[in-house]
Amino acid sequence: MTKQQQKKEFHNQLLLSKMALKSNNFEVSFYHLENAHILGQKHIYRHTVSHYWMLIFGLKTKNYKETIGQFFRIIASIIFTLIWLPTGNTGGTNISPLKPIPIRKELEKFFLN
Repeated sequence: MTKQQQKKEFHNQLLLSKMALKSNNFEVSFYHLENAHILGQKHIYRHTVSHYWMLIFGLKTKNYKETIGQFFRIIASIIFTLIWLPTGNTGGTNISPLKPIPIRKELEKFFLN
């Protein structure tokens, strides 16, 4: 898959998340946010946008741990994206920001060169 296809899928996952969030389907929404994070984490803008929407998710669901954690991850995404990131990390506060995770099966094709 090309970088352009990976970018397109990032935006698709973000859209799916927003639609699920609007429908109060929170589990599905966060799953797509995690996918967007995995796809976008090597690009400062997309990485930061994925954390921004996780912050919005935290606010909408009144999950204050997620809200506060994402505030700090937004800052970290701006600073550390070009330095080092753990591959496959899903970006939520339920996972250490330093923990590498295997790429989800459905996303593997976007990481093949």
